[in-house]
Amino acid sequence: MVALTVMSAAGSVLGAAEPALKLTAAVVGATPESRLTIELVRWSTEAERTPLQAALAPAPAPAPAPAAPAAAGRGGRGGRGGRGAAPPPSPTARLAAAIKAAPTVGFVWGDGPTGHSIKYAWRTVLPDGQERIVLATDRRLGAHSTSWPAALRTNADAEFTVIEVRIGGKGAGEGKASLAASVAVDGASKALALEGYEAAPVLFKVTR
Repeated sequence: MVALTVMSAAGSVLGAAEPALKLTAAVVGATPESRLTIELVRWSTEAERTPLQAALAPAPAPAPAPAAPAAAGRGGRGGRGGRGAAPPPSPTARLAAAIKAAPTVGFVWGDGPTGHSIKYAWRTVLPDGQERIVLATDRRLGAHSTSWPAALRTNADAEFTVIEVRIGGKGAGEGKASLAASVAVDGASKALALEGYEAAPVLFKVTR
């Protein structure tokens, strides 16, 4: 599990005077301790979010194959059995490609000098007053960290991470990630989301 603290804009690692969002995270259960810094330059525009959301739409049915031509005459050869068309990419593969192609709007920094690009950043306020934040990186967080709990390093088959955070009015909340849940498009907001968010395990404890 990961404990997150929302910090002020001071000391931006991106050099921006006023980042759109800055979080620091301590990975609970990591030995030795592992920390993350999540920092946004800006939120994604609707035009930038649309290709990622569309990537999870059902793929269109393949067109029927044309009928093979009849054998020509006595000496003619029957048509060769060609290979079938390659299967369409899976929704996970389409989403991974869309995330990689999206513009960078921030970074996730770990213990090393290299950060992971944030390619999707969206937020809204829920009817109960909680702030809902969804981020997507172009790498699977913790994939190469031996200090992270094994479940977070292995319970995923995609080279990206979608993080969903919900923060209450008093500055406390929780966060979950695609490391332990599937990704879907929320029916109401049409934004990326974790499928079955309520049932997904909590990976982050969030405070302001």
